Amino acid sequence: MMELIPLLMFIVVCGALMLGYPVAFTLGGTALLTAGLGIVAGVFDAELLRAFPDRLYGIMQNGTLMAVPLFVLMGVMLERARIAEELLVNLARVFSGIPAGMAVSVVVVGTLLAASTGIVGATVVTMGLMSLPTMLNRGYSPKLATGTICATGTLGQIIPPSIALVLLGDTLSNAYQQAQLSQGIFNPKPVSVGDLFVGAIIPGLLLVATYILYLLFIARREPATVQGQHEQVDLAETLKSLFPPIALMLLVLGSIITGAATPTEAAAVGALGAGVLAWSRGALNWARAGEVGQSTLQVTAMVFAILIGASLFSLVFRGFGGEEVVTHFFENLPGGVIGATLLVMLVIFLLGFILDFIEITFVVVPIVGPVLLAMGLDPVWLGVMIALNLQTSFLTPPFGFALFYLRGVAPAEVATSAIYRGVVPFIAIQLLVLCLLAVWPSLATWLPGYLAG
Repeated sequence: MMELIPLLMFIVVCGALMLGYPVAFTLGGTALLTAGLGIVAGVFDAELLRAFPDRLYGIMQNGTLMAVPLFVLMGVMLERARIAEELLVNLARVFSGIPAGMAVSVVVVGTLLAASTGIVGATVVTMGLMSLPTMLNRGYSPKLATGTICATGTLGQIIPPSIALVLLGDTLSNAYQQAQLSQGIFNPKPVSVGDLFVGAIIPGLLLVATYILYLLFIARREPATVQGQHEQVDLAETLKSLFPPIALMLLVLGSIITGAATPTEAAAVGALGAGVLAWSRGALNWARAGEVGQSTLQVTAMVFAILIGASLFSLVFRGFGGEEVVTHFFENLPGGVIGATLLVMLVIFLLGFILDFIEITFVVVPIVGPVLLAMGLDPVWLGVMIALNLQTSFLTPPFGFALFYLRGVAPAEVATSAIYRGVVPFIAIQLLVLCLLAVWPSLATWLPGYLAG
């Protein structure tokens, strides 16, 4: 009977979230209620809850998590200063001479926007408002236009540097240490957020390249769906809009890859650089700075509130022996580590329909991560697989988050069925890349190992 309590906790949390209750309070409330009942029944040690203040202190002292508000500030600043919109307009002119040029520019700008925010909703809504009306006016089919925007919006899960990878990297780092300690390794080898950033570069670029190749293929096979018009390009104006934000992205990511800066330090540089860009273009005043600060505070507070609730949930979950139950279950699965990995990926994919990446990162990964890593999986490879898996889940009808976000800003004449049909080819592309990564883990592990010497 005791081994069923952790499972019931997980089911209650999922049910409450589906009913719309706040994530942070659902996690903390479920944990406290279950712990209270366990104390009354004499099956839970109340002394375990004394570890919770130490966990809170550890969260607040975590230097890696300081990158979260800084990356959020960077992304919000670029969005509110309309730098991303200016990028899209100028890139569309540059690519106007090639088939599907507008769609290609959407992918490129969406990639840069994903790297700066990492929030699926923000990227999809921003790209939908900026590019969807223009693409429809230029003769793009609603199916191709909406599919391109939705797919591009989910790139924030895999394109570094992003909040999703920061949170996933920190969680996997803790899970990897637990896995090594459980194996009797008392001098555990660390894995950093920077390692996950570097590991995600090749899969992320492969995904973007495949998107663009698909768009060029469609333009050649079905030219009527991607009608466009050649525009005069002002080279000086184009370089003025393109160079500063691209240089900022390269500076942030390059400083992490070369080891010149930690992700937190690079995020600080990115936030400062975004502010300077906005100010230099006259797009930053006191009112807009206040809006940027408020939006950053809201997202940061949400992330840390969920992290605190998830910390309490995992403490109570382990107090009821949940970790041992998961370990025993995985060890008895047919197929060994392959069977366990496939099951976890399937569960994460399905949970992506009802939970955001933050909840999955803080609730599911700490439960299954130590077990899978103790079975011999590479933490960087596992992290990139989870990110790609979530990206596919957020794009899959009928529950994908990206579809809901775009439906909310798309014109009424764009049918929901067109959005669903439009994402199908991009889902196939993401599944292809996911399979390639599963067959060749070196796509994620080679570059971090090479840079580490």
